Amino acid sequence: MGPVGFTSPLGTARSPNRQKIRAPVAWAAAMERFGLVGLPNAGKSSLYNALTGGGALAAPYAFATKDPNIGVAKVPDDRLDRLSAMSQSKNTVHAAVQVVDIGGLVEGASKGEGLGNKFLANIREVDAIVFVLRAFVDPDVTGPSDPLEHLRVVEIELALADLETVEKRLAQATRQAKLDKSAAGELEALQAAYDSLAQGLPLYRAGLKDEWRETLQPYFLLTNRQVLAVVNVGETELDRIPEVEARVRAEFTSAGDHVEVIGMCVQLEAEAATIVDPVERAEMLEGFGLGEGALFRMVRSAYHLLGLRTYFTTGEKESRAWTFYAGSSAPECAGRIHTDFQRGFIKAEVIHWDELLTIGSWTKAKELGKIRIEGKDYHPEDGDVMEFRFNV
Repeated sequence: MGPVGFTSPLGTARSPNRQKIRAPVAWAAAMERFGLVGLPNAGKSSLYNALTGGGALAAPYAFATKDPNIGVAKVPDDRLDRLSAMSQSKNTVHAAVQVVDIGGLVEGASKGEGLGNKFLANIREVDAIVFVLRAFVDPDVTGPSDPLEHLRVVEIELALADLETVEKRLAQATRQAKLDKSAAGELEALQAAYDSLAQGLPLYRAGLKDEWRETLQPYFLLTNRQVLAVVNVGETELDRIPEVEARVRAEFTSAGDHVEVIGMCVQLEAEAATIVDPVERAEMLEGFGLGEGALFRMVRSAYHLLGLRTYFTTGEKESRAWTFYAGSSAPECAGRIHTDFQRGFIKAEVIHWDELLTIGSWTKAKELGKIRIEGKDYHPEDGDVMEFRFNV
């Protein structure tokens, strides 16, 4: 199965020929990104290296990372691997997201301490935040070992930076609302944000209405982003993972918002990530009682946190996972392959991945009438396998 069939530009139906389409050059630049944020020595750079195979300096002193490191993390997906095996594909391409290793934050960053404004500016450029919270004791590493203390410092500094932004805009919106009644909604959202931030409460934990958070989007507030927390334990404290996860999760849920918390030993995960052979890597993780490892779970969680979902194309040449935003239409999903697919979209041929695997091949599924024909109003589901017909 190739990625596309097409009709003649003149409108005369032709047999679905196979046509090679280059992925758009802009794709890499448009890749969604999440930033690793935390205090110095929390394990951010080690986690970055484990996720991306990068060479970020991981050193036991503050500000080893001054400029952000940017890399790409593959999103593991057993569904794609099984589809590729079914199709005997020569190439398998997983979905990916960008990872940004941001320099350590310190108390007073909102007032210029440490990397100060440079640090805060780097956070503004990511789509979601992964807090890396230290929960290990090491006499060679300075700083607190309590993850809740790490969380307290990070959240207060981000909230204070946002408070300054909101305070300025609130004054402007108050004057504007006196002259323009349509500005009342913005004023209401800003006031709600100000009330939360003034208490040191970040917006993702403030229980704000969805429409308020949407209204605040143009201000690129640091705490108006999706958040995931990684709690980093020591190699000899793996049995403490459930306990530290529960402590941090309770801190988040006390505000009424759900934030996913994943405990792991970043050092062990980073060492496992360097093992090329998947069997050896699995044996190492299993030897420590870590199953598949928390790293894969964290990447998948961050991927979904960004609102991303996956559809597949599969065939002898290639099986590939394509990223789309939840709620996208079929033409928008087709556009993730190439803009021509969206511009000239005619229809999509669709089957869910597990049904296709049960049947055994795309050709057989077609013979059995199991391939659905969907139009422009169809909203693909996570796990759909699709071919697109288009006309340009």
